Amino acid sequence: MSGASGASGASGASGTSRASGTRERLVVIGGDAAGMSAASQARRLKGPDELEIVAFERGHFTSYSACGIPYWVGGQVSDRDELIARTPEEHRSRGIGLRLRTEVVEIDVGGGRVRARDVDSGAESWTSYDKLVIATGARPIRPDMPGVDAPGVHGVQTLDDGQELLDTLTRARGRRAVVVGAGYIGVEMAEALIHRGYEVTVVNRGAEPMSTLDADMGRLVHEAMEGMGITMVNDAEVTKILTGDDGQVRAVATEDAEYPADVVVLGIGVRPETTLAEAAGLPLGEHGGLLTDLAMRVRGHENIWAGGDCVEVLDLVAGQERHVALGTHANKQGQVIGTNAGGGYATFPGVVGTAVSKVCDLEIARTGLREKDARRAGLRFETVVIESTSRAGYYPGASPMTVKMLAERRTGRLLGVQIVGREGAGKRVDIAAVALTAGMTVEQMTALDLGYAPPFSPVWDPVLVAARKAAGKVRGAP
Repeated sequence: MSGASGASGASGASGTSRASGTRERLVVIGGDAAGMSAASQARRLKGPDELEIVAFERGHFTSYSACGIPYWVGGQVSDRDELIARTPEEHRSRGIGLRLRTEVVEIDVGGGRVRARDVDSGAESWTSYDKLVIATGARPIRPDMPGVDAPGVHGVQTLDDGQELLDTLTRARGRRAVVVGAGYIGVEMAEALIHRGYEVTVVNRGAEPMSTLDADMGRLVHEAMEGMGITMVNDAEVTKILTGDDGQVRAVATEDAEYPADVVVLGIGVRPETTLAEAAGLPLGEHGGLLTDLAMRVRGHENIWAGGDCVEVLDLVAGQERHVALGTHANKQGQVIGTNAGGGYATFPGVVGTAVSKVCDLEIARTGLREKDARRAGLRFETVVIESTSRAGYYPGASPMTVKMLAERRTGRLLGVQIVGREGAGKRVDIAAVALTAGMTVEQMTALDLGYAPPFSPVWDPVLVAARKAAGKVRGAP
């Protein structure tokens, strides 16, 4: 998730010629989850005498939690460095030649080399490789509209982005913020800005926030956001960002209205950062991500691997390639890549699309397919929605929970689950994620031997209540 065409780096051996003798050189483009996981795992398997590792990162940081940025901005995490899992110095001490503030601008596949540019000085040099890892991450979507590049307009993808946003919040003369988009980042950043004392408006082109949910579940998120003082504007497309005489952002405009803003955060989503890969002629999928095999090798290239937010992965439920930008996948893929680049063997079979988030005390989770995903995959399905509680109803602190479940008609195969509720709701999605991975039917799920005690669950866990209802509906389906 290190962003555009650059990635990890450090002072360490470089050069224009291929590593001499029997020692190979592994070059890594990208210094965050996938890239540095790959570099670290390869180093565990092969020492410096066998494998030289050079990593390029265009930013200032490595191996950090981008998912934690909204909580840093909102003040729940007090120090930026708490989000950093491993510093550049720690990587270098383990024998990884990390070059920070160095952006790879070209991959010469035929020549087995990359061209890198020092971000500060502009100096360029070539570095050869025997093995290459592409972990260039994703880039925030910045719509092509007037004012999108004005001071005070921020995408939030890297720690550098988060620092720039915090600097703007410190300087801003007013306390009005507009978040454009209501996906995971948009919702989390809206909450962060509320915690910072801002008056927050979210402008969302969808019918409800959280398009990763079906609209009926998204409505529950909408109500919770308004309950914490966020103004939701749905079914609205931003057409331009207005600026004042000083060039600073002053409002966000749609076709019907203007919303005053002292700061704007873009939470529209991300795209795979594959500019470099495309220019090098590497294969891209329908969603713009690199295509790899089970070993995370770029298809058709024996010594090039790719992982993280720049790749497409197999959806195990739908059987189709998709782009899923999550740090959990990036770290696992990096481990697989490092194992293979280090001479071992590992695979990454695919994903079921599990994600969990929160807004205020509302927990939001999903795994598998939404209704429109199932239709797109040509599946016939049944849908059930149940209301339950996080604990036994009589136990103090029991809170409401809504579970939506999709099951394939006739076979009863579980297709997807969405959960919205208070404390104790979100992580229940993991039950469904395991069931999806195992290819279970909803009938089989009803027999799962889950832990029970009144402080943790009703005697029938809400996920199993939904499975039982779905099984009955499947049995009755023609």
